[in-house]
Amino acid sequence: MAAIVRALSRTFPDTEVNTDVLKTIAMFFAAGLTACLLVASYGLDLSAGFF
Repeated sequence: MAAIVRALSRTFPDTEVNTDVLKTIAMFFAAGLTACLLVASYGLDLSAGFF
């Protein structure tokens, strides 16, 4: 997260970056990705024999 903040601060030097907002966005993105993966795997046989 710190690397993202540093990269954004170098790219936009006049803009103050709030890390809490970035963390919140990352958490929502992760939750959405997890939900998409669960919906995509619905109905698939994910037992040990599948792999």
